[in-house]
Amino acid sequence: MKHIKLLTLSIGILGIGSTYAQTAPTLPINTIVERVQKYFQGYPTEKVHLHFDKPYYAVGDTLWFSSYLSRNLPEYAPSKIAYVEVLNSRDSLIQTFRIPLDKGVGSGQMVLDPQFMTQDNYRFRAYTKWMSNFDASYFFNKIVPIGDVINKKLITNIEFQNNLNGNKSQAVIQFRDRAGKPMINSKINWEFVAGWETVDKGKGETDAMGKVTINLSAKERADLEKGQLKVSIQESKNEKPLSSSFLLKNALWDADVQFFPEGGDLIAGFAKKVAFKAVGSDGKGLKVKGTILDSKGKSVAEFEDLGLGMGYFSLLPLAGENYQAVIKFNNGQERKYKLPAVVNDKANVVFVKQDEKNIEFAVVTSEESFSKNPAQSYYVLVQSNGHLCFGAQVNLKSSSALVNIPKERLPNGIAQVTLLTPDGKPVSERLAFVQSEKLLNIQVTSDKQSYKAKDQVNLKLSVDYNGQKYPGSYSVSVIDESKVPYNDQADLSIVSNFLLTSDLKGNVENPNTYFDEKNPDREKALDALLMTQGYRRFDYPALIAEKLPQVSFLPEQGIELSGILRMNTGRPYPNGGLLLSVPSRNIKKDVYTDQNGRFTFKDLVFPDSSKVTINARSNDNYRSLVINMDQSYYPEIDKNNGYKSYFVPNIDQAFAPYLDNSRKEYRKSILLDEVEVTAVQKKVITNKDFPSISGLSMPEHRIEADRLTGCNVLTMCLQTVLTGITYDPQTLKYYVSRDYNAGGRTPVQFFLNGMAIDEPGLNSINVADIEGIEIFLRDELGTVSRMYQNNGVVSIYTKKVEAKKPRMALSEIEKLLPKSNVIDMFPLGYIKERKFYLPKYDTPERKSANDLRTTIYWNPKVLVTETGEAAIQFYNADGNGNYKVIVEGMDQTGNIGRKVLNYRVQP
Repeated sequence: MKHIKLLTLSIGILGIGSTYAQTAPTLPINTIVERVQKYFQGYPTEKVHLHFDKPYYAVGDTLWFSSYLSRNLPEYAPSKIAYVEVLNSRDSLIQTFRIPLDKGVGSGQMVLDPQFMTQDNYRFRAYTKWMSNFDASYFFNKIVPIGDVINKKLITNIEFQNNLNGNKSQAVIQFRDRAGKPMINSKINWEFVAGWETVDKGKGETDAMGKVTINLSAKERADLEKGQLKVSIQESKNEKPLSSSFLLKNALWDADVQFFPEGGDLIAGFAKKVAFKAVGSDGKGLKVKGTILDSKGKSVAEFEDLGLGMGYFSLLPLAGENYQAVIKFNNGQERKYKLPAVVNDKANVVFVKQDEKNIEFAVVTSEESFSKNPAQSYYVLVQSNGHLCFGAQVNLKSSSALVNIPKERLPNGIAQVTLLTPDGKPVSERLAFVQSEKLLNIQVTSDKQSYKAKDQVNLKLSVDYNGQKYPGSYSVSVIDESKVPYNDQADLSIVSNFLLTSDLKGNVENPNTYFDEKNPDREKALDALLMTQGYRRFDYPALIAEKLPQVSFLPEQGIELSGILRMNTGRPYPNGGLLLSVPSRNIKKDVYTDQNGRFTFKDLVFPDSSKVTINARSNDNYRSLVINMDQSYYPEIDKNNGYKSYFVPNIDQAFAPYLDNSRKEYRKSILLDEVEVTAVQKKVITNKDFPSISGLSMPEHRIEADRLTGCNVLTMCLQTVLTGITYDPQTLKYYVSRDYNAGGRTPVQFFLNGMAIDEPGLNSINVADIEGIEIFLRDELGTVSRMYQNNGVVSIYTKKVEAKKPRMALSEIEKLLPKSNVIDMFPLGYIKERKFYLPKYDTPERKSANDLRTTIYWNPKVLVTETGEAAIQFYNADGNGNYKVIVEGMDQTGNIGRKVLNYRVQP
């Protein structure tokens, strides 16, 4: 891996700049370089990648993943902790994992428990605390669909008969029971909703194929584009209705086409590339053909997409002309779109060519602009992967000037070339992909070309980098493609993530396509992508003005718990002793507070769900001491994002082979579901059981314990499950949403079993002990708000409470009162790693067992030593067909690579 030495590079930049310099600029280039490099030297770039054992799952499975950390500067201590969040399709947080990283590598798993997981499109978001200082759009994000054959008794298949004009559509839905049998002559009810409003509703009956046709119409197209169709079906009066829902984003056909002149503008008299991007209503690329017409209707260019709706064409724009595109779509539709206006007074940077040693760009302007101002001066800055790699001052001697950049200065990945005015204002940008270095050479060989079911497979893994062998860690997955049909080009690999998508804002469709050497158009397609996608990791004007971003978190080196020890008067208590203990791990650690009463327990190691106790009783006056713990910070959930375009609209239909296999694999669990169990209804604890809040009326919402399953830290989950409540990360408080949006800033008051608690106290609640949470958005009588000066109440009840107990002993009352000098908490710990089970079929008796596995082998950490080799052994399952081996990873110097091997299992 190439490491750029920034200080040495800056001297080279000044030399290059002086060869062009003719005029005295507002800001000399060495000043620009010095200010920009302050950012690059002090703000390293970290990236996280997750490699999953397969692309989709079913409830009941165990999801396995490995995590990798990429860093661009060797001179700092990188993060040793990564966070993995799981969010459902409504962007509600389901679970958070804390992953320890050893030399940049970690791993984990998630059991998709049938009691708590449902069929949905889940988003896995991964980051480090250091990354959370910056834009969350650069976190790792991947949509992982999860089907359900255990809880789900209804299988559906939906098709839309698109109305190409207007706001109407037809939905044809087929209903089948969990055995796959069509549900014929069954009554259905349907409701078309947009947001919280019902747009339309109706009834119907399935035909002999279990199908029904629903006519959908709306006053506004947006209702269909963002709406949802909810249906319920009942086979007979004695059966309970079964329900399902469908996103309607595909109900209407629509297209959006945008044009992106290279460098940003159509400059009069200069022929340049114009990129285009055509997407449908589902956010996916559309196949298009088009013609560019001038104002007289004359054809001046023709084009066709290179795949995924993107491509480019060459255009020589003329001054005073207007251009439009006439585009034909695959469904026969034809539409017209205007191109950007032609300009005379702009300068752009454009790509010229790239060879093995150099990459060449040009600074261009119009002849008219140059003739009016022949002394134009610009700066060219090139950065890649958080390194300022090149800089030059360019004084135009004509309407264009070439800038040649040695590729040895550039690491692999996206090079961002920016054209700036002498006062540091960016006026044009061009992205280009550079592969100046080879990737890891990963070879996977098998001992046979084909195998039989349950045969032992022996694989040999060998890795080198330019002939050199380094230790490294690699995750290896083997899947049965007959059960897991897999479009590898649509996946996100360690290569396409670290070198491409992690530096781009917005979604990249089929990212592995751009690294498929079998694709003859991949370089052109990649160039089209980079002309239509934005790169905004930092803001040049702010850096040049020496406005560096504020940093709240340093790269984590371990788990830390911190806070302030105070006297009960509120004054900080210096030199106070505190003891931390984790009883389940026999861990004890002590610290002393500083002069401001602050303390920090560093480098803690404990698994998740561990009880942690901190006490200050070793101090002489401990009865008058109060421990205030710092709240854990987690970045906000980015709810208004484009990841919904990756959602699979109908999981039943899309992953039918996989779900059919899961139905066989989990047959016993499905049969257990048919057993009806009756029991005495348990009394539900409410606010009426506690005098302090009994004056509140009915709660607007109630959250039962099962909604919190998988929640590790209560404060993290509350941000997404509290309906009608908004969390403000600046004040660290919660507010009633309707009043907060109107400018109100009176916070919500929390109660635990009828006793008022503040926000930091929420961390001391064990989520597993919670029975329910009630949300009160109003207090009509003012019984609570007058006392606590609050607006809204969130009341938490635990399972251990005995409501309305008439009398309590003094010792029981003391137990209920919080002890200020002792804190019990359940902070987010490290994930508890499990080992992937590998069956052995070395005897005839063992071979007789059924094996329906879809993931045949998974190892998140195959260690390659200095020899560059590793051996892998496992046994096939029962399935015949194509098996796919996927290897991803990196060596200890940071070089990355990926390899795919296929082998056959035959009868």
